[in-house]
Amino acid sequence: MPEREVFDLYTADRAKTDQMVFRGEPIPVGFYHLVVHICIFDSCGRMLIQQRQPFKQGFSNLWDVSVGGSAVHGDNSQSAAERETFEELGLKVDLTDMRPALTINWERGFDDYYVLKKDVDLNELHLQYEEVQSVRWAALEEIEEMIDEGTFIPYEKGLIHLLFHLKDHSSAHTKPDPTAKQKG
Repeated sequence: MPEREVFDLYTADRAKTDQMVFRGEPIPVGFYHLVVHICIFDSCGRMLIQQRQPFKQGFSNLWDVSVGGSAVHGDNSQSAAERETFEELGLKVDLTDMRPALTINWERGFDDYYVLKKDVDLNELHLQYEEVQSVRWAALEEIEEMIDEGTFIPYEKGLIHLLFHLKDHSSAHTKPDPTAKQKG
């Protein structure tokens, strides 16, 4: 029988506690869980998307962003994203000096989104059978249509637009602050 995953629990301000839960157990009130998503974009501006296995619990058979999964006991956000990318796609990425491009808080946790630009040969990926049945590249418009058709996880379209925007922008501003003093 496979080992059950253990999740570290966090406070509302993301401080890791000494509390943990097994996958499938409810997150206790006042504690939070960390989930990571990796969005890989190619030089044509398309996102690598994956189709979940039909037997995968939760959004079975639907398409999703490149990679997603829970941080397990001992992970930080970066190590969870690196591990999940390798497990699901067989792709090694180094996020050592990278922060999430976006964090979204939800009722029981935090979703960290990493945005990477990387041309990946789909034929060289090693898909994790338990999680991923297929991968392909998709433009923004294709993903929006898939959401409308019900074949993509029903993310808010504004989130998908923002992720596509973030592939080319690392700030919320369109220009630097002209009144800010330059660091010497």
